[in-house]
Amino acid sequence: MTDPGLSRFSINQMTVKQLSLPELTAACRDLGIGNVGLWREPVQAYGVEAAAKLVRDAGLRVTTLCRGGFLTATDPVERAEAMGDNHAAIDEAATLGTDTLVLVSGGLPFDSKDLHGARERIADALAVLGPYAAERGVRLAIEPLHPMFASDRCVVSTLTQALDLAERFPADQVGVTVDTYHIWWDDQATAQIARAGAGGRIHTFQLADWTTPLPEGVLNGRGQLGDGAIDMREWKAYVDTAGYTGAIEVELFNDALWARDGREVLAETVTRFAQHAA
Repeated sequence: MTDPGLSRFSINQMTVKQLSLPELTAACRDLGIGNVGLWREPVQAYGVEAAAKLVRDAGLRVTTLCRGGFLTATDPVERAEAMGDNHAAIDEAATLGTDTLVLVSGGLPFDSKDLHGARERIADALAVLGPYAAERGVRLAIEPLHPMFASDRCVVSTLTQALDLAERFPADQVGVTVDTYHIWWDDQATAQIARAGAGGRIHTFQLADWTTPLPEGVLNGRGQLGDGAIDMREWKAYVDTAGYTGAIEVELFNDALWARDGREVLAETVTRFAQHAA
């Protein structure tokens, strides 16, 4: 039975990627966790239909699927491949029973310095993908990433930029991901959370802490809740005030956590969530 104190808690699969999907679902059941965010690669390896049945039989709700996106290519072949992959991601999300596909938009194409053009290509893609997703009961959630990732992973760096894109489309097609790790530094973020909430565009809320010094592999530097500079409960209050009532995912990319026993990390994450965010 799910612990009432964990009713909004969701464990993102990447936090404990050392656990296989069956191991993860079993651990969630044992710990009273009712929500899980999944990643495409391990789901595809297990089989999308099989994964959907496994999660459903374990009584888990899939809060998000990560990730679609990478929509900034200028090469026609690369762009067509990206669009095909995003259509597939939407279909996978629908099969898994989640209403939210997280988008990491993509960085600058090779030898390009045109941020504006890259963002416009994202909008062009959303004009096609948004209606397709809505027909399948899936919403696209643009995730702004910290500016250090702007060149290679995501030209959308702030909630302002994400909302400027999302608001070109209906809210049931395109919204945003609010991730503390990526936006905690931005003094405009709280106003943008209110803006997103007023428009019904907060499609998912994710937690990770910011610790320093950053590791050499910056991508895998997300800290366990309570280990860094971010006040998780404060950010939860921002999204709650904005009207968000959905799941709260903990998504940690962290080599040190991945080197430990996955069930131990999962139990620790539940405890940290209760201490710092619930």
